[in-house]
Amino acid sequence: MADDDRSPEEEFQELMRQLLGGAGGAGGELDAEALSRLSGMQVDPAMMQAIMRQMQSAFSSTDAEGISWDAAKTQALHIANQDGQAISSGQRADLDQAFTLATLWLSEATAISDLSVPPRTITRGAWVEQTLPVWQELAEPVATSIADALTATLSEQAPDEMQGLIQGAGRLMRTIGGSLFATQLGQVIGRLSTEVVSGGDVGIPVMPAGEAAILPQNFADFGRDLGIPDDQLALYVATRELAHARLFRHAKWLRLQVMSQVGDFARGIHIDTGALEDLASRFDPSQPAELRQALESGALIPAKSEAQELALARLEHLLATIEGWVDVVTDAATSRLPTSGAIGEAVRRRRAVGGPAEQALGSLVGLELRPRRMREAAAMWRAVTDAVGIAARDALWDYPDLMPEPADIDDPAGLIARLQARARGEEPAPDEFDDALARLLAGEEPQDPSVAEGGGDDLDAELEDLDDDPRRDDDGPEDPRPV
Repeated sequence: MADDDRSPEEEFQELMRQLLGGAGGAGGELDAEALSRLSGMQVDPAMMQAIMRQMQSAFSSTDAEGISWDAAKTQALHIANQDGQAISSGQRADLDQAFTLATLWLSEATAISDLSVPPRTITRGAWVEQTLPVWQELAEPVATSIADALTATLSEQAPDEMQGLIQGAGRLMRTIGGSLFATQLGQVIGRLSTEVVSGGDVGIPVMPAGEAAILPQNFADFGRDLGIPDDQLALYVATRELAHARLFRHAKWLRLQVMSQVGDFARGIHIDTGALEDLASRFDPSQPAELRQALESGALIPAKSEAQELALARLEHLLATIEGWVDVVTDAATSRLPTSGAIGEAVRRRRAVGGPAEQALGSLVGLELRPRRMREAAAMWRAVTDAVGIAARDALWDYPDLMPEPADIDDPAGLIARLQARARGEEPAPDEFDDALARLLAGEEPQDPSVAEGGGDDLDAELEDLDDDPRRDDDGPEDPRPV
């Protein structure tokens, strides 16, 4: 069929094939004459050409979901390495010495054991490489939501005769939305790599489990205006980083708990299609600043739902509990430092506010990673330490069900009373009533054959019999005398 005989729909299909397949002729450009023939469909050829230039590289490397995370990595590394400096032998030696001394000091401040992997000094680019999988996990629900919303918006606005074609171009539109978001995420992560001082600097476990690291270039920037000797600042930062890494290595369930709660929040994220349609109606591909601003400002993410607010409250409590423990342990371990108090306050202020890149990340994914109750959580951990000691305090991290509740941060007295009672061995041992209740909850059959003939309420009857048994005394153990 001659080119002139093709319908507008066939012209659009050919454009899609060229765009997806990268068969754009010399230099990757699409035929301008072919683009001009799209005027019969009221498609601006110049706009399509601009979109193609920005997206064609992403189209050739997308994954099955149409989101090019490679684009995010490339963009992040480009920014991280722009003015990145190599780590000098002097910087490495100074921070290694700080890590060594911090390890000794921490052994006196916590019962949680040392890391199995030596701490390291890393560049900004290395930080991007090691943490990007976590950022991808954090941002993927938003990227998918944007891609889905873009596809839905296109489908809703297209005429009926184009619906079949639009459905066939669904992956393309997912690619556009996902690639735009991934590129923007890469820019934010790249800028974040110029702000973070250590692996645990953002609160969530972004480094591989059980690994601690400091970024010397950012450490130098952080300490430049504090007026604190570099060796003391290095000791404090190294101690804090090791405490954070030790905690996540010891409490192996903790990383999963944090990311699970992040996932609970992220699953509720959706895109404001009205704002997206309004943006798309005036979007100029050659001037993408408005789109970048909309993504970074969070304008496309509507107000949080009630379920998201609850998920966010649980996450904030967990992060505050983690940060409060790290603060208390770090302050105790560095009490020998003359400037420990000043450094601790500077770190806490920095943690509470965050930098510009972290604020942009919060807007981009709709999730703030700065818990509001860090100081209250630290006060709770100090009270617990004073009351029951280091070992009993740190044992609360052994299992998730031992963790302090939000009410414990408000008033640690109840938590302290429980810990002190446990230390005195006052926890009641399970008796027949407890055993019967456990079987009821587990859905097991009663042990007494005479009761088993009772039918569906067997275990309830067994519990009732035990409760009414004259041998049971609410104020003491079972009377051994026969009835």
